[in-house]
Amino acid sequence: MDVFKKLVRKGYVSSQTKISADKLQDITGMQIPLSLELNENLQTLQTIYENCLYVVFHNFLISGKTNALLIFIEGLSDKDMINEYVLTPLSQGTSEVQESTPIVQNKISLSNHKEVKTFEEVIEQVSMGNPVLLIDKEMNGIALNLSKWEHRSIQEPVAEPIIKGPREGFTETLSVNMSLLLRKIKSPLFKMNSVKLGRYTQTQIVVAYIEGLADPNLVQEVMNRLERIDMDGVLESGYIEEMIEDNPFSPFPQLLTTERPDAVAAQLLEGRVSILVDGTPIVIVVPTTLFSLLQSPEDYYQRFMISSMIRWLRYLFVVIALVAPSVYVAILTYHQEMVPTTLLLSISKSREDIPFPAFFEALLMEITFEALREAGIRLPKQVGSAVSIVGALVIGQAATAAGLVSSPMVMVVALTGIASFMIPHYSTGVSFRLLRFPLMILAGILGLLGVVLGMITIVIHLCTLRSFGVPYMTPLAPMKTRDMKDVLVRAPWWMLKTRPHLTGAGNKYRQSPGEIPGSSKGDESE
Repeated sequence: MDVFKKLVRKGYVSSQTKISADKLQDITGMQIPLSLELNENLQTLQTIYENCLYVVFHNFLISGKTNALLIFIEGLSDKDMINEYVLTPLSQGTSEVQESTPIVQNKISLSNHKEVKTFEEVIEQVSMGNPVLLIDKEMNGIALNLSKWEHRSIQEPVAEPIIKGPREGFTETLSVNMSLLLRKIKSPLFKMNSVKLGRYTQTQIVVAYIEGLADPNLVQEVMNRLERIDMDGVLESGYIEEMIEDNPFSPFPQLLTTERPDAVAAQLLEGRVSILVDGTPIVIVVPTTLFSLLQSPEDYYQRFMISSMIRWLRYLFVVIALVAPSVYVAILTYHQEMVPTTLLLSISKSREDIPFPAFFEALLMEITFEALREAGIRLPKQVGSAVSIVGALVIGQAATAAGLVSSPMVMVVALTGIASFMIPHYSTGVSFRLLRFPLMILAGILGLLGVVLGMITIVIHLCTLRSFGVPYMTPLAPMKTRDMKDVLVRAPWWMLKTRPHLTGAGNKYRQSPGEIPGSSKGDESE
């Protein structure tokens, strides 16, 4: 029964299926070539698709003489095109000789079709929505590219608002997502490898990269990690992300996810690899670094001085989003001498009727704010933002009036919430929001010493992380001076002549190392 177990793992039969030896032999026929006898092929396929009402088996005669079978899934195949381009031309006319596969292919007015030789290929093509034509006395079938299903049109990404740049986002259709990338990268060196994952879903995964820019070892490592995945189904790229990341117990994301084709194209041009999953608009890019997750595609569409200023502002507010409540709790609890006298008297006056310590006050407000934020996300768009904003104002005002929290604490929590919104990628923002709570606990126990120890622990953890072999803190740790031009600041494009050291080493220069505008010398630093 080893064959039966293999069929169960592949999702062809259920583990509870009662099956005879003869029937098992029929089903295992999917691993061998198709039979010359059309009836045998029909019986085997009907056994495989038993109780599958959505599968259509259409028997007809080619030229009024040769028996043929067309098998397709209703709802995934275009029935109008099947009737117009397949059934009508094949059924018309008469023939005194046996119709063969090459003759039938000439009668079908379709440019895209392929031969299938095994039952496994038949199942694969039918599941993709491509009808399969089987002819009596012919060993090979014909898979016709006539798939059709409803899909969403290309729209601006909802999760990544666009200020400047292309206003198009990926959709749930893999072929559309591939075409969006092909529109931006037109070189024949742009390669795509395909793999199917999920015993029952058979989800198509595409690994895209630019040959000559991406490290071949990186591409092979991505393929190896994907091929090791053995699970019932893959419904979203989050399944893949969790299965292939280096450290699944880290709160920080080690893969970059985005809905923007321009962002993926930019990452591919730096020598990275993207993973597209059928059925989701979220595309994974590997490897990534912490600084890549803190950058936005708009940084490269604006003038370098503006982009650099926004980056510094973003880094500042990332620190505020992480440590502001903890520092406030530590200072009020253990280090009041650090606060100017006038400010300390004002804070003391606002807290004189508060029955809770600063730690509990901060914890209560942070949990409430996070709950309001999540509620705003889950509610319909028309009322979600209004509920979250109004809810925060009403609850904050009511809590202050009731004497449960002080006004300075409401301000700190509000500033922290605003700061977290400046992080471009949602998963990265969630990581910093999560780490606020252990830092507040350390601040409530040890004061500023606890905050410092917590920050040191976080930095050590970040320095130990890797994303597909690339250090998470590169180019800061380890220090790569050449790559620092696109980290703390965004240097002008005419200075960004080289690709990142650890991802684009195979093709160092993205521009010809010529003269710098406004300079009498070449870029000697390269």
